[in-house]
Amino acid sequence: MTAKRKLIVTQNNFPMKEWHVTHMEKTIVKYVAGLPDNASMWEKKQHKRYGNLTMICRQIDYDIKHGVTQQQVITFLEKIQHNPSFSDLRSRSDSLDRMNEVMEHFSPLNKASKW
Repeated sequence: MTAKRKLIVTQNNFPMKEWHVTHMEKTIVKYVAGLPDNASMWEKKQHKRYGNLTMICRQIDYDIKHGVTQQQVITFLEKIQHNPSFSDLRSRSDSLDRMNEVMEHFSPLNKASKW
């Protein structure tokens, strides 16, 4: 007689979660840093097309859809605000305003119904 073996299948709902976490971090840093002063015409065109708050939030929402949590987004934004390794990023002009815009968009209080 053969013994019955239980087959346990584990499913990974978010197989590329680490990639999406890294992508979210790079997206936020790129947006908060803004366009460099010596940007080429191509960089300016791409920034005009894809560098606004709407497009950045859309990219982060896509990452959230694929395994990144809102808490991770907020934690990374707080890390930018307080970690000394991001001091050069905070010293750039308007970077704090852009960071606050992203923080405001992903804060839990903002997700309340506005009806």
